[in-house]
Amino acid sequence: MERSRRIFGNEIREKDYRKAVKSKKKYEKKFGSDEGKTFVFSAAENPVLGEPLGVKNLVLSGGEPVSFEENALIVGNIRMGYGHYRISMAIASAARALGYRPYWLDLNSFPGTAATGIISRQNDLYSLGSRLSQKFSLFNKLVWEPINSEGFRKLSYNAADQKNAELMAPLLAGLPKDVPYVATHAWPAQAAIHAGFTRVVNAIPDNWPMALHLAEGSVHTVQTPSSYLGYLTLRGMDPKRALSPMPEEAICEVGHYVDDEFVKNIAADNARRLARAEAGEPRRFLLTVGGAGAQQKLFEEIAAHLLPKVKEGKVTLLVNVGDHKNVWEEIAAHVPGLAEAAVFHEDDYETVRKTLTPDAPLSGVQVYCNKEIFAAVYLTNLLMRVTDFLVTKPSELAFYPVPKLMMRRVGGHEAWGAITAAELGDGTFECERADEIKVMLDRMTESPNILRYLCGRIEKADRVGTYNGAYEVVKLAAGASRG
Repeated sequence: MERSRRIFGNEIREKDYRKAVKSKKKYEKKFGSDEGKTFVFSAAENPVLGEPLGVKNLVLSGGEPVSFEENALIVGNIRMGYGHYRISMAIASAARALGYRPYWLDLNSFPGTAATGIISRQNDLYSLGSRLSQKFSLFNKLVWEPINSEGFRKLSYNAADQKNAELMAPLLAGLPKDVPYVATHAWPAQAAIHAGFTRVVNAIPDNWPMALHLAEGSVHTVQTPSSYLGYLTLRGMDPKRALSPMPEEAICEVGHYVDDEFVKNIAADNARRLARAEAGEPRRFLLTVGGAGAQQKLFEEIAAHLLPKVKEGKVTLLVNVGDHKNVWEEIAAHVPGLAEAAVFHEDDYETVRKTLTPDAPLSGVQVYCNKEIFAAVYLTNLLMRVTDFLVTKPSELAFYPVPKLMMRRVGGHEAWGAITAAELGDGTFECERADEIKVMLDRMTESPNILRYLCGRIEKADRVGTYNGAYEVVKLAAGASRG
């Protein structure tokens, strides 16, 4: 019986299966079918990630097909927010460190194909929902939180995704099927399975078990113990019945997905943070705008609160707005004096990269913006290593080994990312209100004790391999041989 009728042995109700078929037909009518078409890929240098991570992009070409190196590993992903790109960068970094050549395959980067059409449509809707959830509390309470915590959790949702992924599979049909393949979203994992790939690892994000992330036929990896048990038992994925569990060989807890350059420099980066605190240097706070551009109002309140401390020489404020220049312009317009105090670095990634050395002096307000998506995302990696505190929503950044102040989540699925950080001790609990955040910012600024505590917890977690997940994912893909 086909996958969308049974998922890990659990039969999908007839009405849910019909709904899944209807979803596929809707997308096929809108974006067409690529069945029977021939897609030829070549490898191109990645201008941002090529040097630090050895990444090559897989791009459509009318020429000779790509000749994969013997140590090739495909990182299948989608540009949907920044989180899935960030995990992909961590996998690529670990792959290079372990001697593999990472090839970047973004299913959302091939205009005119059904795969990109479907993913782009879903991305637009998700980004809109994220922004609306931060502007309208009633929408967040009645629509966005329930969708992200319970709607995506249902097994019936995965049935629809499995049918839709059948439309994505033809894009991958011409690639060799035995190359190790790590997917950082369920859709590229599902597409690869439908296309016949045999060594697929599905690196599941976040920390809240949802059927959205299932790709039967792959090896599923998760970052935490609670996530492992939740996925193993398909916890809560059908509110009306207990489900048969996943096979144990289909799920593995690996630890947090973190880049090699972070993991190997944890002790050195923390030592610099503590040395700056002991020397009385301004405390460095890093604000990052996510791929959906949400939480603007909260960023404005944080910037307004910290700006007087910047002028007093107590704080250095670092802001990466990614590819959302409009968000920075609105924040600056709403916070008096912020624009005048800021140094704005626009589309000068190479210059910034060379100057953001671990011991680089930083002061005042430094704002970074890059319309090139790889630069927009990877710049946060560079900034995290030189900041004292990362101020972020509990998305994938919640799993990084940097002291963190957890802001309000965007979607219920992110809540457990903050819980993980708080329990592990490398970040705060989720500060849902602006006044909570301001109190925490003040304590972090005035006393070095929170910084010492968080750094100590990071190093304790590092000693037991908490942040080694990306390496383990690569090893699983390299050793996987499951049809």
